[in-house]
Amino acid sequence: MPKSTYLRNAVLSAVFKNASLVVAQAYLSLHTADPGLTGTSEVSGGSYARQAITMGTVSAGSVANTVLIAFDSMPAATVTHVGVWSASTAGDFLYGKSVTSSKTYGAGDRAEVATGALTATET
Repeated sequence: MPKSTYLRNAVLSAVFKNASLVVAQAYLSLHTADPGLTGTSEVSGGSYARQAITMGTVSAGSVANTVLIAFDSMPAATVTHVGVWSASTAGDFLYGKSVTSSKTYGAGDRAEVATGALTATET
């Protein structure tokens, strides 16, 4: 997952400027195109809302979700990317990543990310 400009700056500030870097809860977003470094192209409409992410223990520079993530009552959309945010609305965009294969949803469909399917790796 490429880090956003915000997160790259926050990490450098934490390491070199003794600044705090705390995200109380991370939220997953769905996107219809590459969100870039700022989180653009987020799905909207229907009952779509970012969903809280529960991640496991970080090991060997990698971490994965430990709970199914579900988006109920989606609007009609083709999802090509996911994003990670610091808040359920607004907040700071942290990461973006393309999905393995895009998926088209009809209005009212449920989108799911299986347990273990969302991974973040630092190299």
